[in-house]
Amino acid sequence: MSYEHCLRTIAEQDSSVIVMTAENRAAIRGLPPHLGNRFIDVGIAEQTMVGAAAGLALRGRKPVVHALSTFLTMRAFEFIRTDVGIANLPVKLVGGVPGFLSEANGPTHQAVEDISLMRGIPNMHVFCAADEQELVDAMPAIIASPAPWYIRYNASSPACEHREPFRIGQCEQIAVGTDVTILVYGFLLEQAVKAREILLPRGLSVGLVNMRTLAPVDAAALLKVARTSRLLVTVEDHFQTGGLYSILAELFLANRIAPAVLPIALKDRWFHPGLLADVLEIEGFTASQIAEQISTRLSSLH
Repeated sequence: MSYEHCLRTIAEQDSSVIVMTAENRAAIRGLPPHLGNRFIDVGIAEQTMVGAAAGLALRGRKPVVHALSTFLTMRAFEFIRTDVGIANLPVKLVGGVPGFLSEANGPTHQAVEDISLMRGIPNMHVFCAADEQELVDAMPAIIASPAPWYIRYNASSPACEHREPFRIGQCEQIAVGTDVTILVYGFLLEQAVKAREILLPRGLSVGLVNMRTLAPVDAAALLKVARTSRLLVTVEDHFQTGGLYSILAELFLANRIAPAVLPIALKDRWFHPGLLADVLEIEGFTASQIAEQISTRLSSLH
């Protein structure tokens, strides 16, 4: 099932669901004929959209809003924080082309601080789908949730079979490993899966965790892998500051543990614009590059 079909089905079953967009219809182009006045396009006015969504939520509606991630989380940040976050309203914020998926775009269109911004708002939940299947599986629970949500939209094909159903605040343990555990979210799961396949023939025990929700985060699972793997690796198309690496730092400091962690993230700069395959290569995020970084770091731990 596609994301659009999923959203249509949910909206047809629940008349309180309102679909909104700031002229970002790529994923929901076919919905207007089916939803009528429950489909609202405000034009390129993200702040207006979020403010209106908050007003609708106050009146019992369940708004699902869509815009490019960079403009949704930054241009409308004050409205998200003040109108949605402080009031703890069930507005669902769906960000398009997040992270490296902002293909061929420069820094103005690169959402690589979105998770940091959104998880910094009290009450805000954050979900990063690994693929469209996972996104579709998660949407019923997310829309039914009384909390506000930020969702990184992703229409990728699955990189592996998802054996664990989506549950709010729980990660997906794809594989268990004692030498290294790769922690990843979003479409980069595909590169992590392939990196694991490169490392296994080298005699390494390699775990893999699909984080799914970064707020609330699955603290119990993270603490468990921290105690059972010699090395943890965070892989994220986000700034190192404020993302998954920072989440680990906060969690481990609070629990007074200091496991070895290798962050693979953007460090103090935006990524070089280009087609996705080229961006992965240039920035060091291909499966082979991830595998080599892990091997090098493991060697230094001996």
